[in-house]
Amino acid sequence: MAAPLPPLREVIREFDLRAKKSFGQNFLLDLNLTRKIARVAGDLSDSVVYEVGPGPGGLTRGLLEEGAKRVVAVEMDSRCLPALEQVSQAFDGRLTVHQGDALDVEESQLLNPQPGETLRIASNLPYNVGTMLLIKWLTLEDWKPWFASLTLMFQREVAERIVAKPGTKAYGRLSVLAQWRGNVRIAVNVPAAAFTPPPKVASAVIHFEPSEPMDETVQLKDLELVVERAFGQRRKMMRASLKSLPVNALELLNNAHIPETSRAEDVSVEDFVRLARIYREMLNA
Repeated sequence: MAAPLPPLREVIREFDLRAKKSFGQNFLLDLNLTRKIARVAGDLSDSVVYEVGPGPGGLTRGLLEEGAKRVVAVEMDSRCLPALEQVSQAFDGRLTVHQGDALDVEESQLLNPQPGETLRIASNLPYNVGTMLLIKWLTLEDWKPWFASLTLMFQREVAERIVAKPGTKAYGRLSVLAQWRGNVRIAVNVPAAAFTPPPKVASAVIHFEPSEPMDETVQLKDLELVVERAFGQRRKMMRASLKSLPVNALELLNNAHIPETSRAEDVSVEDFVRLARIYREMLNA
């Protein structure tokens, strides 16, 4: 049982934790909501949860209250450290906080899991680095990765791009990358009013679980290249958008059984994976 903690609004007043745009901060104060988000991450009893940007510790409390074995957090804003120390003390040291930039962290070394522990990532990500962090975690060369799941808060528009299906305007490079690497869904919609200060847009929590590669022969760099070229000129037909590749675009599309008149938003994740494999085969021929 955790020691009593003051309400988050009192913590913010005590430590003068007004959210800063420079840190992309919007704090969640509804502890019922933070516990709900923590439950999305699954059974945490054997989990070390990595949290980026805990701020005053709203989601952190939720994760610990829902039974996380340990939480390891990285926080850039030094003003938040005393508030997080209160949380650590209340939960018998199950929270460890490191000050720094999550984009520079080597997580597998920082988390130092013990035998039998599962690593998960759960965060209300700072808006200004959320997409970059997701891409960092999805573009690990070794797959399956070191984490068992991602439970992440994004602006609603970004979350919709991550889960978007072909044939929709939201479908793009981020959709292909995320869905190539695993199974992803929107788990919780969060209104702007849930935050302090309230942002101008709604948010959503996505839950991602990595899967086995669709095709083990496909290289990340090849998939990223063909997807980047395809969506870089998404209004053009694929025969035009892939023209800058160092192979014959028409031959590539024909070999991949993709109509040359297709546009990027019409091409499925599976088709892009096949396109990347055949692109490499043509380069090596």
